[in-house]
Amino acid sequence: MAEQQNQSVDFDWNIDKHGAATYTPEQTKELEALYDQTFNTFEEGDIITGTITRLTTDFVVLDVNYKSDGLVARSEFRDSELNLGDEVEVYVESKENKKGQLVLSRKKAKLTKSWDEIVSAYENDVVMTGRVISKTKGGLIVDLLGMETFLPGSQIDVKPITDYDQYVGKTMEFKVVKINELIKNAVVSHKALIESDLESQRQEIISKLEKGQVLEGVIKNITDFGAFIDLGGVDGLLYITDISWGRINHPAEVLELNQSINVVVLEFDDNKKRISLGLKQLQPHPWDELPENIVEGSKVKGKIVNIEDYGAFLEITPGVEGLIHVSEVSWSNQPINSRDFFKLGDEFEALVVTIDREERKMSLSLKQMTEDPWKAVAQKYPVGSRHMGIVKNITPYGVFVELDEVIGGMVHISDLSWTKRFNHPSEYTKVGEELEVIVNDIDAENRKIVLGHKQLEEDPWDTFESIFPVGSIHEATVVKREDKGAIIQLPYGIEAFAPTRHIKKEDGKLADVDEVLQFKVIEFDRMDKRIIVSHTRVIEDQKVEEKAKSTKDKKKSEKRSKDAIRSNNAKLERTTLGDLDVLSELKAQMEKGETDSE
Repeated sequence: MAEQQNQSVDFDWNIDKHGAATYTPEQTKELEALYDQTFNTFEEGDIITGTITRLTTDFVVLDVNYKSDGLVARSEFRDSELNLGDEVEVYVESKENKKGQLVLSRKKAKLTKSWDEIVSAYENDVVMTGRVISKTKGGLIVDLLGMETFLPGSQIDVKPITDYDQYVGKTMEFKVVKINELIKNAVVSHKALIESDLESQRQEIISKLEKGQVLEGVIKNITDFGAFIDLGGVDGLLYITDISWGRINHPAEVLELNQSINVVVLEFDDNKKRISLGLKQLQPHPWDELPENIVEGSKVKGKIVNIEDYGAFLEITPGVEGLIHVSEVSWSNQPINSRDFFKLGDEFEALVVTIDREERKMSLSLKQMTEDPWKAVAQKYPVGSRHMGIVKNITPYGVFVELDEVIGGMVHISDLSWTKRFNHPSEYTKVGEELEVIVNDIDAENRKIVLGHKQLEEDPWDTFESIFPVGSIHEATVVKREDKGAIIQLPYGIEAFAPTRHIKKEDGKLADVDEVLQFKVIEFDRMDKRIIVSHTRVIEDQKVEEKAKSTKDKKKSEKRSKDAIRSNNAKLERTTLGDLDVLSELKAQMEKGETDSE
């Protein structure tokens, strides 16, 4: 009985009928805190590890040691087999959705982890392996640890790439060169790895580089001025002038891209960054192999490879050239334009005038391939002989007339006409016109012929001296006005000059062109063949003459007046005297009558 009483006293009356105890709010809060400590602590965005406890059609259920199991979409496990008990890393998307469920993501966990590795690789300069999955604008898309990264076209290789499709599907090594934390984006480069490898090779090659060293290289680029040679990590430049001993217009004439060639190191700077290479230097110099029978006076054949103002270069063999100076083209004294006479590729046979094997120079002549025509010029064109020639050139001081293909002479501007003066020979003749000339003089030593045209006729100035003496007046025409006067055409086609002050007319104006006026010869120079005339002097002479005539007429008039006065005076005196006689007689008669009356 006593035992039963003790049991009733120890009974916990807070336990309900289901055997569950009830606690005070303080106890409940304490117990809940103890309970929460048994679970993992994490936040949204964390990556945690869970164990697969159940598989459904749409989800994978994971025990992550939390209040509730986590759910992961089954589609996120397409790349792997699922087994109960497997541990999986997942990303906490939501600790509690609308249904109170813990939402997890395996894909985001993988991407987040991949991004962290990519960032670490960028910061620590670590090489990563990825697979090119597609082509995009300006480059390629690379799968790097499940993340899509961008590979620019310029970062694929050290050489330009135009066909991006050939890289799709390839697995390659990359270096992360740029990241964007905000949008979780990265740019990768394969070229950087190649350059790194090349740089190490370059340093090894450069450290052993010496002038005169022969290296094997591959032509990686061809330009107008030369070719760039890849020497195995370091580039050298092969200038066009160092490709061949002969002249070439473009390196592509003898070189091809990706061609392997041996070259010699010619020069490099102190840092060995600019390397000059040579190809022709590996071959003997053509001048050293030039046949010994090529000497002064021998004949050679070749083609024109270069044209300058002073002449053209004839290539005898590749690398051996001779200069044909413009003075050695023709025996003619007529100037020759080398660019008009020669054309690139033209073939000629020439005579060796000089040759210097040490200096590697040669001068050639075309004209000396034929006999010098000037040796017989006196016989062919004797002084005084007349010939028809072609006007080949006109200068301010004369006209060059070609008598044949080689021989020609000069007609001075003063020898074109006896009667006309020209400011320029082009006023009388034109290039290409025929002109009859007479040989006035020959200087065979200096290869000059003095020709004349006006000498074909007799000098008319002997006659002109009597026709146009000083003081004679002629009707003439003004044919040209100049700064200092005018050209006046006198009868017989002869031209005279009137200074400006001598073409002033009576009204004070100057005479106009084509105006016909009276001109007085005020100067005649037989030696210089010059006539000076004046219209003003004619006017002045007329005024003087009119004044003299007026004075003479006045004097005559005055004389006539005086004579008339004297005549009248004489008559008056006679009349007066007669009247006096009559009066005397009358007076006498009157006096006599008075006496008789007395």
